[in-house]
Amino acid sequence: MTIDDPAEHRSASRAGWESASQGWSRCGERIAAFGMPVAERMLEGVGLEPGQRVLEIAAGLGDVGLMAAARVGPRGSVIVSDQAEGMLAAARERAQARGVENVEFRLLDAESLDLDTASVDVALCRSGYMLMVDPPAALRETRRVLRPGGRLALAVWDEPQRNPWATAPMAVMLERGLAEPPAPGAPGMFALADRARLRGALEECGFTEIEIEPVSVHRRHATVEDFWQVSLELSRVLASLVEGLREEEVAAVRAALRARLEPFTDARGAVDLPGSSLVAIAGA
Repeated sequence: MTIDDPAEHRSASRAGWESASQGWSRCGERIAAFGMPVAERMLEGVGLEPGQRVLEIAAGLGDVGLMAAARVGPRGSVIVSDQAEGMLAAARERAQARGVENVEFRLLDAESLDLDTASVDVALCRSGYMLMVDPPAALRETRRVLRPGGRLALAVWDEPQRNPWATAPMAVMLERGLAEPPAPGAPGMFALADRARLRGALEECGFTEIEIEPVSVHRRHATVEDFWQVSLELSRVLASLVEGLREEEVAAVRAALRARLEPFTDARGAVDLPGSSLVAIAGA
């Protein structure tokens, strides 16, 4: 993947996630429930054992890492890492609320991890690598910090057509000329959706025993309006586009979204949007 100005993209990404962190914190329980099937499959795949040291990369609210902390027990430890201070602050609050003590929180750049070589037993990264400027660099760093025989569990989003929960709002914006399509090859939700590309990236970075499988998820909301409001909380890209619109244009966007989501809306108005994530398990 190449972009015109990698440094500018990295800076914008950090700023975007800092800005989004409060919304993510407010929606923390929804995010945890939505991502639970993926988190469980990741942890099952690496076969955590008591006493292991675990690293969660691009952790966001740290849900996967906090689940791992319970499995490695008091003799084990987890590093929950992210590039955004706001996300780490929210993750720290969640750990304190749950009484989780065997976790440390570190501001780390996934493409240049400030950790010793061969210093962790397991690495976890849910929905992170595809958003990075240089995923191979991040994967190489992940393998570097894993001990020989260590395990990696990662998740990326499957193809766009399998994830209407994610594509519907931006599709409406694009159709109405209110957004620009992403540049080919740019970091984004579906940048690693191709299974062959994902496997190839892992192999090139030295990972072995690679298994990739889809895991189904669902975004469930009481109403389309609830889905819309939560989407604005979680996506600063969408929110920034909407903030610049006139009131009547926002109403038109919401009406178009309602029509697009009709196949996923029941007679009571509740919305059930399917999704698919690819979980990859690999050995170092």
